[in-house]
Amino acid sequence: MRVAVLLAAGLAACSAGSHDAPADIFLGALAQHCGKAFEGRLVSTDEADRDFAGKRLVMEVRECAPTEIRIPFHVGEDRSRTLVVTRTETGLRLKHDHRHEDGSPDELTNYGGDTVAAGSASRQEFPADQFSKDLFLDEGRAVSVDNVWAVEITDASFAYELRRPNRHFRVEFDLTKPVAPPPPPWGAAAAR
Repeated sequence: MRVAVLLAAGLAACSAGSHDAPADIFLGALAQHCGKAFEGRLVSTDEADRDFAGKRLVMEVRECAPTEIRIPFHVGEDRSRTLVVTRTETGLRLKHDHRHEDGSPDELTNYGGDTVAAGSASRQEFPADQFSKDLFLDEGRAVSVDNVWAVEITDASFAYELRRPNRHFRVEFDLTKPVAPPPPPWGAAAAR
């Protein structure tokens, strides 16, 4: 608890004169859950998400620094995904860190984007940045260039969402019931 209070204070101080900025309040709300894991569920019904259906979904707020929070997102035994939320001078950045079991980066990693509006203390949206668009095109995933990701946090829930034309993916996690976190993926410490 003390760590979360210190992190929230540090996040508020990291942007001089903007301690009431939605981005800082949002990061502070995430930091309050540092070191905890939560179970979730798929709430969207897109056929493309059938691989998620029926699998245990767990998110962790595993690593918290004053300007960056790392949130591993586990789908069953697959521990390859980590959401990285970083404070920028103008808002927030969301990146997706995808790793293989040995900790090496996947070909499709570090994609995401920056907020283009202030958002709110509970919801931030991240349209795909140019790096991501170029990566998607290079990897034959042109359909993803219009991706807009969103992250939401309230006292009771955390949600991660992806939208683009003809596509909607959303998972929600219950923040009122922490669960035991899965072990870190093998090689995760060596990957950084």
